[in-house]
Amino acid sequence: MCYNRLVIENEREETDMGRIITIANQKGGVGKTTTAINLAACLAEAGQHVMLVDFDPQGNASSGLGLEEKEFERTVYDMLAEEASVEECIAREVQENLDVLPSDMNLAAAEIEFQEVDNKEKLLKQSLDQIRDNYDFILIDCPPSLNILTINALTAADTVLVPIQCEYYALEGLNQMLKTVDLVKRKLNPSLEMEGVVFTMYDARTNLSLQVVESVKSNLNQTIYKTIIPRNVRLAEAPSHGMPINRYSSRSTGAESYRMLAAEVISRGEV
Repeated sequence: MCYNRLVIENEREETDMGRIITIANQKGGVGKTTTAINLAACLAEAGQHVMLVDFDPQGNASSGLGLEEKEFERTVYDMLAEEASVEECIAREVQENLDVLPSDMNLAAAEIEFQEVDNKEKLLKQSLDQIRDNYDFILIDCPPSLNILTINALTAADTVLVPIQCEYYALEGLNQMLKTVDLVKRKLNPSLEMEGVVFTMYDARTNLSLQVVESVKSNLNQTIYKTIIPRNVRLAEAPSHGMPINRYSSRSTGAESYRMLAAEVISRGEV
C-alpha cells in the first residue's frame, strides 16, 4: 500500500463513507464511458481514493484503463453470482489511488441468470456496501440501456451523473433518463439524487452545440456542471492506448476539462 493511500485512509477515519456515483445514459455514444474513465482517473490524480466499477458487458472502461482479460481472473460478474467476494474481484492500483472492478462479456447473461434471484435489483448494492468505506468515490459505468444492470447501478448509488452529447436529441434522451431515476428513487432507492448533467463533445465551431446547451439549461430543473467537455482528438485516441486522458495527453484540452470536472465533483461533496 502506497504512502498516499495510507494518508487518505487515515484522513477518512473521521469522515463519511465514500460517495457512489452512477454514470448513466440509455443513449449510446454520449461520452459515458469516456467520462467514467477520465473522471475516475482525474479524481485519483487529485488524491482521492477511487474505484471504477465497469458494469457494461463490453468492458470498455476496463480496457480503456489498460486492463486486458488475461490480467484478471475474477470480474464483477463473479461477484454478482457469488462465485467470488468483491475483494477478490478488484484490480488494485491500476494507477495510483485507482482500483477497478473489471467486466467482460459474461455480464451480458446477468439479466437472464438473475431473473429469479431475490432482490435482484440490489445485488450490486449489497457488494459495494461492504467496501464503500474504503473509498472516497466509487464510480459505476453503465451499459447504454435501461436494463437490470443499470437498475442495479442506480439502486446502489447515492447520485447519478448524466453525460449528454451536444446534439439535437439530447433533451429527449435526458428526459427519459430522469424518469427512470425518479422511478428507481420511488421504488428502490429513496435517497437517490441527481449528481448533475455534464455536456460532452462540445464543438465550439458550430451553433448547434451552443443551442443544445442553452436549450437544456432553460428547460431542465437539474444541476448542470459548469465544466463542458469539448470534442477532442486526444480524448478519442486515449482508449486505444489503454490510458486515461491525463496520462495519455496530460496537457490536452480534454485532460484539463476532466480535471476541472473532477474538481467540481469534489467541491460538491464538500458542500
